[in-house]
Amino acid sequence: MAAPRSAGEAVEAGLESVFPQELALFAEAFPAEARYRLCGHELSIAQHHGGRLGVAAPVWEAALTLCEYFEAEKLNFWGKKVIELGAGTGVVGIMASLLGGDVTITDLPVALKQIEENVHRNLPVKCLGRTRVCALSWGVDHTMFPQNYDFILGADIVYLKDMFPLLIRTLQHLSGAQSTIYLSSKMRQEHSTALFFETLLPMHFTSELAFRDETENINIYKVTSKSHTGQ
Repeated sequence: MAAPRSAGEAVEAGLESVFPQELALFAEAFPAEARYRLCGHELSIAQHHGGRLGVAAPVWEAALTLCEYFEAEKLNFWGKKVIELGAGTGVVGIMASLLGGDVTITDLPVALKQIEENVHRNLPVKCLGRTRVCALSWGVDHTMFPQNYDFILGADIVYLKDMFPLLIRTLQHLSGAQSTIYLSSKMRQEHSTALFFETLLPMHFTSELAFRDETENINIYKVTSKSHTGQ
């Protein structure tokens, strides 16, 4: 069990090395609350800004864009097995649960307390029974999770180049022929985001641009197995 923890700590250290400026902005820890109306639901999302959580603390625009996409496309999560990667605040997974999914919300251990707070803030008892929060370190302990999720979700999780192979490996394990992956991302040139979506991901999956927000420079990709035939 020690190996996953040490690997997770290494990932967190990597975050600090890549985002020193962003983390400096949050040198003084402070809580914040943001309210959103998404898919007909009022959400109250806690964001514990501080050096410890860093980039996991805020609600990123790509997450809100993905939730709005769910509504626009009338995606059906009822009875579906769903997992969110790199959840941060958990807003995407919370929305999937409110829309009927059997949801697993994951991130590194440091972010779990914030996610759990937001889950309990926003989900009624009927949703809490089919929503779980747990740690997942890509490429390390992903094999402890089931395969063949119906939906795999991620918002702004493509920004550490060294993590790209681990993310691909994790997606390969979690997905099956029937799985649909939705990845929403700010297309940051400095983080080689386009390299991941345009070159690396298509080597392993069938990927299509499902939506683009020109103003915010956010893309949503719909990704499936190369043998995927439906959905």
